[in-house]
This record gives sequence, C-alpha cells and structure tokens, in this order.
Amino acid sequence: MIFSDGVLADASTVIPLTGAFMLITILVVYGGVEEGIERWAKVLMPLLLVLMLVVIFRAVTLPDAGKGLNFYLNPNFSKIDGAVVLAALGQAFFSLSLGMGAMITYGSYLPKRENLIISGGYVALFDTAIALMAGLMIFPAMGAGASETATEGGPKLIFVVLPRIFAEMPLGRFISAAFFILLSIAALTSMVSLLEVVISYFVDETKWTRQGIAWVMGGIIFLFGLPSGLSQGAVPALSDMSWLVGDQLLGKEFKESPATFLDIMDFIWGNISLAL
Repeated sequence: MIFSDGVLADASTVIPLTGAFMLITILVVYGGVEEGIERWAKVLMPLLLVLMLVVIFRAVTLPDAGKGLNFYLNPNFSKIDGAVVLAALGQAFFSLSLGMGAMITYGSYLPKRENLIISGGYVALFDTAIALMAGLMIFPAMGAGASETATEGGPKLIFVVLPRIFAEMPLGRFISAAFFILLSIAALTSMVSLLEVVISYFVDETKWTRQGIAWVMGGIIFLFGLPSGLSQGAVPALSDMSWLVGDQLLGKEFKESPATFLDIMDFIWGNISLAL
C-alpha cells in the first residue's frame, strides 16, 4: 500500500529513522552478549510485557471490543487453504528465528548442562503466548473502531488504521504511544538477534573484531534495507511492483493494493527462504 500522506512516503524521514534504528542495533551488539544484548534484554523485555498488559487492559475495556474479540477467538476453519498454511508456516519460522541461524548461535552460548529440549519448549511457549497477547491488543481495538478499513492487514493496519482508531479512543494518544513503543522494542530485539548471528560467525571464523564487524555488517544491512523502507510511497518504482509481479506472486494475491518491494521481500524470505 502506498502511504502518500504519511511519513513513510517521505524519503528524508525514512532514511534517517532507518539509520538511527540500525545505529542503536549496532551499539547493542557492539557490547557483546553479556554487556550488550543481555543488559538491554533485562530492561526491554520486562518493559515490553508491562506495556502489553496496559494496552490489552485498555483495549478489552473499550465499547464494542467484544466484536474484535469474537473475530479473534472464534476461528473460521473454512477459510484455511494452502495460502493460509504457507503464511502460518512462514510466521512460525520467522517468529521462532528458525532457518536464520539464530537458535544455533544463541544455543552455542548455553552451558553444556542446559536441557535444549526443555529450553526450546519454553521458547515456543512464550513466543506463542506473546503472539496471543499481541492479538488481544489489536483486535479489540479494531472491533471498537468498527470501520471498513479496520479489516485490512499488513503495514496499513499498523501504521494507518490503528492510529486512526486510537485517535478516537479516550486516552488514545497514550495508548497509541505505548503501542508504538512496544512495536519498536519488538523490532529492536529482533534486529539485535539477527545481527548477532552474522557477527558471531565472522568473529569465530575470521580475525575480525566484534566491534569492527558490527559497524561493517550494520552498514551493509542498512543499505540493503533502504529499498524496503522506501517502498511505502517514497520511491514510486519500489512502491508499485505490479510491473514485475502483476497482482499475484506464487499464489499470494495483491487485490486491494499493488505489491511493493517490501511485500515481495517479505513473501520470499518469510514463506520460501526460511522453509528451505
């Protein structure tokens, strides 16, 4: 979707924000596992949980929140098809960092006496619990919003629909701020874990220092990430990729809006590459 009226359509905003976020990620990983990642995780993860509980409480107490809860908690099994199964598998692989080397990397930091089966089970359990809690934040708010656009998914739901719904709520600014802080924390922790995989490999296999490879790989990732960031309206050729894929990509249809560069990358890496 092209957000021509928002900050995502402004390259002069997207590029500095992308750079700032990447810089924070580099600085966290720069400090190593104990001094960097663990120290930040001890602060960010409890904060994430507290903010989630606050937003959930406000969302489920909204008028007509029951509509969203009913939609969320009462599955329609007739809608399950191959595309849904593929999307679910892609989400599971991505959410658990499978196929990225993250589990192997962090597993190598565990003591030898650690039970990997039990630890892996806890990871899957808590990951699923957090995902369910995220749904309890979003869907009640959508039900309270009661608008046609609230049925849309993807980036537009997060960056356009939900802010409009929040704006109509009592204490909407507070809830909106808390929600996007949550989103930023979740994104930061994901970025840190993925960058650590690359850095760990180069530190183990080459003579590079952790600090040096952190800056080099962080810069490369920033450059490779720009096309996705600029594909939400800032660069028309990247924001409408129908000239390349039409309205369908390996079974995924783009009916309501043209496929963007980000859509294509998300589909390829999330649903194909991770599974391979």
